[in-house]
Amino acid sequence: MARYIGPKTKIARKFGQAIYGEDKYFERRKFPPGQHGPNKRRGAKRSEYAVQLAEKQKAKYTYGILERQFANLFDKAQRSKGITGEVLLQLCESRLDNVVYRFGLSKTRAGARQLVSHKHITVNGEVVNIPSYLLKAGDVVAVREKSKSLQVIKDALDARRAYDWLIWNDEKQSGEYKVVPERIQIPEDIKEQLIVELYSK
Repeated sequence: MARYIGPKTKIARKFGQAIYGEDKYFERRKFPPGQHGPNKRRGAKRSEYAVQLAEKQKAKYTYGILERQFANLFDKAQRSKGITGEVLLQLCESRLDNVVYRFGLSKTRAGARQLVSHKHITVNGEVVNIPSYLLKAGDVVAVREKSKSLQVIKDALDARRAYDWLIWNDEKQSGEYKVVPERIQIPEDIKEQLIVELYSK
């Protein structure tokens, strides 16, 4: 199963944002990686294409999606009604691994992807082990009965955040994907219009 497994702090430093969540190493070194360190001047003047490409790469790394899958999501967004960039982010947010992360069942998207792949998660009562599975409004995501005692899930739930488009039942360890979030509700700092411009070239 294809996924990025390289150094995450290096990627965060490249974009100047902790895109993988809290990172003590990134906090110490917020400048781009490389032998010249914080005095590195390359990149002060980037072309329009470079800026657009960097934004696409940032979105891919944030959601843990590789190139072909991301391009397929863009094609789907382009064919859908609505603003292409916003629909693209909504599709990314609708992925099962992302929703598991948003529910607080894992502290990272990579961890959420693993929970899904290892069959710890159900959708509408059925086990689904495909991280890219796209949820629809009204779908119910739950922790499988055998997996409710997992310590990693308990630890993650202790630090969970609430989101307007999700309803979580702590007692049942299940939640409803109530509605597709509006762009203003999605907290990720991604300039989706740049991604649309890049793919439109």
